[in-house]
Amino acid sequence: MYKKAIKILTSKGNFHIDLGLDRISKILSLFDNPQDKLNCIHVAGTNGKGSVCTILASILKEAGYRVGLYTSPHIWEYTERIRINGENIPKEEFSDLIFDVTNKAKNNNIHLTEFEILTVVMFLYFQKNNVDIVILETGLGGRLDATNVIKKNLCSIITQIDLDHTERLGNTKDEIAYEKAGIIKKDCPVITSVGYEAIRDKADKENSMFILATPFVNPMFIEACSLKGMHQVENLALAINAIQYLFKDISDETIIEGLKKVKNPCRFQYIPEKNLIIDASHNPNGVKALRENLDYYFPNEKRRFIFGCLRTKDYEKMMNILFKDDDEIFLNEFDYPNAATYNELKAKCPINSKKYNNILELDFNKLTIICGSFYMIGNMNELREFIN
Repeated sequence: MYKKAIKILTSKGNFHIDLGLDRISKILSLFDNPQDKLNCIHVAGTNGKGSVCTILASILKEAGYRVGLYTSPHIWEYTERIRINGENIPKEEFSDLIFDVTNKAKNNNIHLTEFEILTVVMFLYFQKNNVDIVILETGLGGRLDATNVIKKNLCSIITQIDLDHTERLGNTKDEIAYEKAGIIKKDCPVITSVGYEAIRDKADKENSMFILATPFVNPMFIEACSLKGMHQVENLALAINAIQYLFKDISDETIIEGLKKVKNPCRFQYIPEKNLIIDASHNPNGVKALRENLDYYFPNEKRRFIFGCLRTKDYEKMMNILFKDDDEIFLNEFDYPNAATYNELKAKCPINSKKYNNILELDFNKLTIICGSFYMIGNMNELREFIN
């Protein structure tokens, strides 16, 4: 059943991007609009939104709320994207909902994309299971993202903005900020760490309280948070601002306990027994944060990189940010639509490189960093024993 459901999701008819709200609005109306019965915190941004979502979910769970968390992409299984209090949606229930949604769409001549199907499944699952709060991460952009079918939210959160998906969202940060600002709802506050004019203008238009979160966080929160990396301070500031604004009864002690339990694999994740870092940085801004963290936490370690990404990314810039002359470089050509080939990567790599085969063939006598793409990491089945 589960394999059949995945086959439907990844079929040529569904496995593509087609931004817009018409199709998902039609199919949700046939299910009596479950999204209108949920309380959502909606998060958009180029980098950091997954971390903000998992931090929020962990704190709210610690505070006693039943929390639905919707994130993307997954690492190993699609069911990772839809969770309640840290537990993945069961594969059987996931499959049943996929069949329900796709059959109803087919019977009503509605052509849904993979992400739209998953988003409908998520809304149905969370409503059925009576979650108190949904932490909702956008898939791509914001204004025309399928998650933006909600009419209101507890608040919107907009994280760092960078040049990514420019073919769909615009060629400047201001244009991308306009798309992200599309999640701001009338009379619902927006919390952000970036003060782009497009975000301020949208907040004014919607009578939305504009809250600019400064990158200052109480050191006790930074110390408690299980997610490490200097870039996480800004993400932490956004999450803490949202908690303290929306849930004034949640104590600092509860926040600290929630922060200790945050789990977000492949975000500067260090496996000390293998001297291995797994980081899904997939654009120049993300790898810049990775490089800064490496220089801060491991300034004197010799480094080995295993790098691969989609050809739609600015991989030349990413590699120039990451690699130094004395690094050992392995380039990974992985099996995924639009994945950059070894030859494409090698042609732009600033230093000598080798083709990657299997991590188990390597010794761990130097710091090894696996980075460049969630999709690449998900294709590296040899990592399963390392990643929690």
